[in-house]
Amino acid sequence: MTAETSQKLKNAQQEHAELSNQLHRHNYLYHSLDKPEISDAEYDKLMQRLLQLEKNFPQLVSSESPSQRVGSTPLDSFPQAIHASPMLSLENAFGPEDLREFDTRLKRFLARDKAIEYLCEMKLDGVAVALTYENGQLVRGATRGDGTSGEEITQNVRTIGAIPLRLQNDYPQQLEVRGEIYMELEAFRKMNEQRREEGETTFANPRNVTAGSLRQLDSKLTASRPLTISCYGVGAISDSKPRSHSELLASLRRWGLKVNLETVKVAADIEQVIERYQELQELRDQLPFEIDGMVVKVNSRTLQQELGEKSRTPRWAIACKFPPRQETTLLESVRYQVGRTGAITPVANLHPVNVSGVIVSSASLHNWDEIERLGIKIGDTVIVERAGDVIPDIVKVITEKRTGNEQEIPEPSECPACGSPVLREADAVVPRCQGLSCPAQLKESLKHFCSRGAMDIEGLGDRLIDQLLRLELVKSVADLYRLEKEQLFQFERMGDKLAEKLLTAIDASKQRPLERFLFGLGIRHVGSHLAKVLSRQFGSLDALAAVNRDQLLATHEIGPQVAESVTRFFADPSNLRVLKELKQFGVAPLATEQLRGDKLSGKVFVFTGALERFSRKEGESLVEAEGARASGSVSKKTDYVVAGPGAGSKLAKAEQLGLTVLSEEEFLELIGKES
Repeated sequence: MTAETSQKLKNAQQEHAELSNQLHRHNYLYHSLDKPEISDAEYDKLMQRLLQLEKNFPQLVSSESPSQRVGSTPLDSFPQAIHASPMLSLENAFGPEDLREFDTRLKRFLARDKAIEYLCEMKLDGVAVALTYENGQLVRGATRGDGTSGEEITQNVRTIGAIPLRLQNDYPQQLEVRGEIYMELEAFRKMNEQRREEGETTFANPRNVTAGSLRQLDSKLTASRPLTISCYGVGAISDSKPRSHSELLASLRRWGLKVNLETVKVAADIEQVIERYQELQELRDQLPFEIDGMVVKVNSRTLQQELGEKSRTPRWAIACKFPPRQETTLLESVRYQVGRTGAITPVANLHPVNVSGVIVSSASLHNWDEIERLGIKIGDTVIVERAGDVIPDIVKVITEKRTGNEQEIPEPSECPACGSPVLREADAVVPRCQGLSCPAQLKESLKHFCSRGAMDIEGLGDRLIDQLLRLELVKSVADLYRLEKEQLFQFERMGDKLAEKLLTAIDASKQRPLERFLFGLGIRHVGSHLAKVLSRQFGSLDALAAVNRDQLLATHEIGPQVAESVTRFFADPSNLRVLKELKQFGVAPLATEQLRGDKLSGKVFVFTGALERFSRKEGESLVEAEGARASGSVSKKTDYVVAGPGAGSKLAKAEQLGLTVLSEEEFLELIGKES
């Protein structure tokens, strides 16, 4: 190793250590304290710089690096992990009288009349785990298993941002911490919504998906799930002797672990415990996560040791469950909802029923696989369950109450919103509408059609699209090209100059590359890359519309799914009507080669940094439309480097080679776009 190389490595090691410390600290502030000091974008810049250093110097990667959150090589199976001390279950209570009996039992065992101080914690509905730290480093994660041993899931817990890879401050040398991994309700709702739109099976509740995520042999899948943790105790600890359980929890947070301290209450006696139990029942539906009860613990760790354990449960703790939030009602009918990408999902219309203080009149049926699993029919008596603000679910059919008049739930053959044909692909769990002008999909279709990577209609964003729909000025993407200035004056804050500018942008979009037009149409499975493949293979829209499935399959990179989707799209009369209208309005997409100017012909561009005006893909599409080429690496053959905030090694190399470096604004000016 030369002296120069050695010095570069030393500098990289120093910068890597500084970045690691910053990222660990910001993880702690964000996940444990909920007090972030920097924006997500600033955090991402720090992480990108760290990743660049690790790419340039692979020897910097270690198990404690903040980069080790994305998962690693799939396992064949989970090895066994022995717990430092048994992970015991808790005895259950079901109301105030059970709690008073618990208190009486403890006083009798301790031979004392004095009030016992208790700690009250929420009983999260998640998955219990044990995390082992040695000298402050996370070395193992394990499930509860049978209480004595569980499955080692270290690779998976490393992907969870709320679990620190290393502790901080005055941490003990040896620590096995116990916690509950769970998923917040809003994250669960968004994940299910995305899966529903993509035609994938949705999950029944947050706990099920959490348990399944932790037991994935491929930790990259775990990393894709929005999991978090709340720590509630220890199995083993050295160098620290907290006198109370509340002091222990405060120590865990100080060491960097996430603890829901704000919801923990210390009660002077059992009557205060009962008051807190009743408070939590009322607060339950306002919490961002699901709880199914309250855990009560003797706060004094000395008394905990004196009380000891039974065979399977500690004497000093009990779980007081909340009443179930289930009711029985009648499934009266089923309606079909059309999502923004055309996915059609069944929703049950229920006879209204009061479930824990909330009137429930509908419930998600998810998809036809779930309908088959439940064996549910219209007219069935069902048990409906409400979990926080998650859409209510039907959890069981009471078949004993069937009369023989129940009806099967049919899968639709036509879209309920527009009447277009629907398609359920072989590996999909929901059918999809194939209509280009489907009103249920219209807003998202318009946004996609107008985006920079597609028709690039500047100025036509969310706000104006919402007003177009509210005023009923468009019913398909073709209607954009029939807009007149007088109609635009109905918009809020729309003047003559702005209206003229918008109409000019719409008119300019008529001459876009075919690949961007195809991408803008939103054909299922046809992204920007495959749109480019189809454009270059067939050359015109008419030629593509005329090909059959076999001709498509003969095209490199086009598989059965894409071939089926494209042929069905061009076979739909409503889609052909919209395409005909677009043609009548002068929208004439051409193959990319026919639209290229010679200003940038043959030039090579590299995009780097956190681009803010446009995405990297959009930038690459823009230069390709001008006859240039986009590259992923900087070399002497590079003509321009477009650098956004946080640009690192590529920018440094460009400066070293004396290449032309452009800001985003300079790039847009070069290609004739307003920034």
